[in-house]
Amino acid sequence: MSDLVDSTPKTQKKRLARFFDQYQTVMLSLLSVFILLSVWSLITTLGLISPLFLPSPQAVFQKFIEVSQHGFMKATLWQHLAESITRVFIALLAAIVVGVPVGLWMGLNRWARAMIDPLVELLRPIPPLAYLPLLVIWFGIGETTKILLIFLSILAPIIISSTHGVTSHQQNRERAALSLGASRTQVFYYVILPTALPHIITGIRIGLGVGWSTLVAAELVAADRGIGFMVQSAAQFLITDVVVLGIIVIAIVAVSFELFLRWLQKQFSPWYGKQM
Repeated sequence: MSDLVDSTPKTQKKRLARFFDQYQTVMLSLLSVFILLSVWSLITTLGLISPLFLPSPQAVFQKFIEVSQHGFMKATLWQHLAESITRVFIALLAAIVVGVPVGLWMGLNRWARAMIDPLVELLRPIPPLAYLPLLVIWFGIGETTKILLIFLSILAPIIISSTHGVTSHQQNRERAALSLGASRTQVFYYVILPTALPHIITGIRIGLGVGWSTLVAAELVAADRGIGFMVQSAAQFLITDVVVLGIIVIAIVAVSFELFLRWLQKQFSPWYGKQM
């Protein structure tokens, strides 16, 4: 009983220390962003760079309000953003539906890995822009081409991470489960899949980052809405504040998705990255 009483304050101290560590990490992250904004504001205030090449933060914020309310290129900022998120989300969902089962199959079956792995390794290093002319020839300039381009950029990281997640599980846990009477299906669902899950989410995180970087290229193809389209259209007319605004919006959305996936990874696999 005395051990339980003594352990309670220790647990509370550990939680408090963990909270302060997280608080300090957040504060340092916010400080780095604040320093970047301060340097940016100082450079533009002193006139070291022409507003044509680098508008001030105040000008970008004013343009944010203007584009949010009145729009740019016949659509508001939120309509451009919704169009881009829809394209990326559809491509990501398709890549998960295709990539995760293929990766799991490759991890479980060495014959499947021998056949599919060379194709994935050939696909992975090719820049997404290299697919663009061929996709236009095959599918035209509609939404299919844009979504397929993003899909192909996301697919390889998800397949590779899913395969690695399966092959990285400890064989002694699998043998222990089999010795206790578990079936192959139970071993997969309760031993292999939980081990592979954090790697799968990591692959989704990597793929999503690549997908967002491909977004601008995808929206070059006869798009009339989208953040990438907005940035490209503004660049053609040297409207630099809209270009900077679009870049910031893409970065904020990408970071938001990344933080959500990190949180998801902690919820589904809180043991990942810790000593067991």
